Parts: sequence; structure tokens; C-alpha cells
Amino acid sequence: VQLVESGGGSVQTGASLKVTCTSSAYTYTYNCLGWFRQAPGKEREEVAGIYIGGGNIYYSDSVKGRFTLSYVSGENTMSLNMNELKPEDSGTYYCAWTTRSSGADCYGRFRRRNFDYWGKGTQVTVS
Repeated sequence: VQLVESGGGSVQTGASLKVTCTSSAYTYTYNCLGWFRQAPGKEREEVAGIYIGGGNIYYSDSVKGRFTLSYVSGENTMSLNMNELKPEDSGTYYCAWTTRSSGADCYGRFRRRNFDYWGKGTQVTVS
């Protein structure tokens, strides 16, 4: 599975931005998908994730209520709509994919940042 992120950019505090992940594979029931970010000098952190089979969507506390993960069933894109952006949201945003998972496994992978496939990332800068 090859993943390509797009839609990053530079915005001001309070603005909105949407990043999109395009995959070489189409989503299906057992997929576990996630968004992660990494700021310079910091560890990669989880942002949002979803287990397609159950429709469960997870968010980190830092983005809950501001970010929304969305995907189109049966297609090969996943998006992250980011509102009320803050400077601490800056970083490289990565999408990640695991082709076969379960609800509990997917949440564990999200928390451990343990996915099979990763994109190269797209930069988001909030000033």
C-alpha cells in the first residue's frame, strides 16, 4: 500500500485546513487507518484514527472537538479537517494504514503508533 498526503500549508492561528491521504488500495472492512503528526525535536504523536469495520473514530485529547477524520467507504481517500488551528498543531502530518485489523487491535495500534504502511507526510505550519 502506498500512501500520499496532500493539502498541508501555512495558516494563521484560528484558521482551518484539510489534509488528505490517497492510498493505492481501497478501504474495506478490516482496515485500520490513522493520522499522526510530528513536530521538530518531538516524538510522533497520534492525532486521529478509524477502524473501518466498526466505524469507531479515535481522537487525541489535543485535537478532540477541532479535528474531524473522514473517509469515503470503498474509495481510497481519507481526510482530516482541522479547525481552530493552533501553533502547537504545527508539524508534519502522516497518514498510516494497516490492511487487516479489528476494533481492539486498531485502537491499540493507534495508541502505539504501530501501523504497517506510512506516507511521507505533508507539512502544516500554524503561526
